[in-house]
Amino acid sequence: MSFTDLLAKFTAAVEAGDGKALAALFTEDGVYHDTFYGEFQGRDAIADMLENHFWRDAKAFRWDMQEPLHQGDLAYAQWLFSYESKLPGVEGKRVAFRGFSCFHLKGDLIQHYGELFDQGIALAQTGFPAERMARRLSKEAEAQRQQAAGTRHLAQ
Repeated sequence: MSFTDLLAKFTAAVEAGDGKALAALFTEDGVYHDTFYGEFQGRDAIADMLENHFWRDAKAFRWDMQEPLHQGDLAYAQWLFSYESKLPGVEGKRVAFRGFSCFHLKGDLIQHYGELFDQGIALAQTGFPAERMARRLSKEAEAQRQQAAGTRHLAQ
């Protein structure tokens, strides 16, 4: 299967809320690392993430992968993603944002999926109170600082 075909199946599964179809694109021990919800390992966990996290909190997903790049076991794509919130207090708000995905592949399957996007842009569209957004963004900032710990980026 080509990477472009894999992306089409990946986004179709998310848009349809079909956890089994999404999970089938991953290796048995594959990992889906979502910026909002965290890391899910294994097909059962990935299916559960889509059906009981994504679709619990939102609906009407749209995901357009663009400019895919693939070499060997590594692939990237930028994207435009949107959904309609189902969260209390912000029901019906349409949220759209851009990001990038990194896929580590094993044959035709995904071994690890990760993404990068500006959570602030996404959260600002919901109209959440500033304090709630600040808590979320502070948590993400600390996680990124922890990833840089011990590197020249945080050295004094």
